[in-house]
Amino acid sequence: MTQPTSLISTEQLAVLLGQPSLRLYDCTTYLEPAPQDSRDPYLVVSGRKTFEAGHIPGADFLDLQGEFSDPSTHLRFMMPAAAQLESAFGRHGLDASKTIVLYSIGSMMWATRFWWMLRSLGVDARVLDGGLDKWKAEARTLEQGPPSRYPATRFKAAPRQGFFIDKSAVLARINDPSTAIVNALGPQFHRGLEPSRYGRPGRIPGSVNVPAATLVIAADKTLTALADAEAKFAAQGVTRDKNVICYCGGGISATIDLFLLAQLGYDKLTLYDGSMGEWAGDSELPIETG
Repeated sequence: MTQPTSLISTEQLAVLLGQPSLRLYDCTTYLEPAPQDSRDPYLVVSGRKTFEAGHIPGADFLDLQGEFSDPSTHLRFMMPAAAQLESAFGRHGLDASKTIVLYSIGSMMWATRFWWMLRSLGVDARVLDGGLDKWKAEARTLEQGPPSRYPATRFKAAPRQGFFIDKSAVLARINDPSTAIVNALGPQFHRGLEPSRYGRPGRIPGSVNVPAATLVIAADKTLTALADAEAKFAAQGVTRDKNVICYCGGGISATIDLFLLAQLGYDKLTLYDGSMGEWAGDSELPIETG
């Protein structure tokens, strides 16, 4: 593992609780079915309610769609300008000199999304393996009520280039032998066998399929072993010499693929932020099924 501090176990986090150097954040969001007449593929519901019902002691709550996404587009969860993120992370006391730990409920993808965003801003964080699900399964301490508030900071980003690309950049990379485009959605959606809530069924032409769900152990929601992850990527032709573009439905679950690729030492990684939420709805963009 090239970045061993990017993943933290429940045992390691339990030792850190209460230490002034810790900045702990619940990143949970829920996706619920949208009404039939809605233009949106799903309803985005903040995890604030479940946070207040029970969270890891001392944690703050980060609302991805509410504070940390671009409000100028109808697409969900799009990466906003650095100035917006500097202000939002500063309000929540995020301090790059501290130990930053991110977790979520149900899936680690909400935490890995924030991990990827922070990494693009020059800040390294850790993700709790198994999230709150594993913490609760081990009968560890919880607290209820509103979030803890860390002292506000003057958060200053140091943006790193290449972490996010748009549809035109993806289009230009189709059929490029030096590029691997990886779809993190399930195989039925990759092949276009089921209707897509994003629009046209199918995938970006030439993309391969490494579903995020196959990189997680269902029993405890922890990430699969690195050797298993590497085998899954290699089987799809995703090798270290390739420029790797990951995508999914809304730029969230693909960050699980990116997280594991980073741990494996892949260093030419990027996220198509609009993902199928944008691609499938644009009839001018090519799509592939089968």
